[in-house]
Amino acid sequence: MKQWWRRWTYDVPLAIGDALWEVLVVQLAALLDSLTLRKVIAFIPVVILVLAYYHRIPIPPELMLVGDFLAYIDIFFVLILFGVMSRVTTILFVVKQVAAAFAAFTSNVASRLQRLDVRHRRQRSASRPLRKPCRTEDDRAFDRAWEVAIA
Repeated sequence: MKQWWRRWTYDVPLAIGDALWEVLVVQLAALLDSLTLRKVIAFIPVVILVLAYYHRIPIPPELMLVGDFLAYIDIFFVLILFGVMSRVTTILFVVKQVAAAFAAFTSNVASRLQRLDVRHRRQRSASRPLRKPCRTEDDRAFDRAWEVAIA
């Protein structure tokens, strides 16, 4: 009888306590250590589904679609990433074309400036007189009339 009493008052509660410690502390700590954001996001639709079938709380269908989106967030993220990459590729192509056009423009300007030879202008010699405009007497009279009219 003493053995039976000891077993049910001492050994069985200790075994139950050890089992609860293993499940509620050790295994829960291991689960929390291995928990990632992806696993949490994948679990959100399950919570929404449980709440949807729990009829006391009405859940709109939009919330169910959010749950589907969260379940397939990896696929949506890859599609969004491909869209961004295609836009970046397009922008880089345009920038490359603009840079090539600018390089062609600057080389064209440089070659035209060399043809114009702006750096070595011809010196005016003293032996060559400046050309005077050829004006007749009528032109001079016409200019004086305008000077009088303006003043």
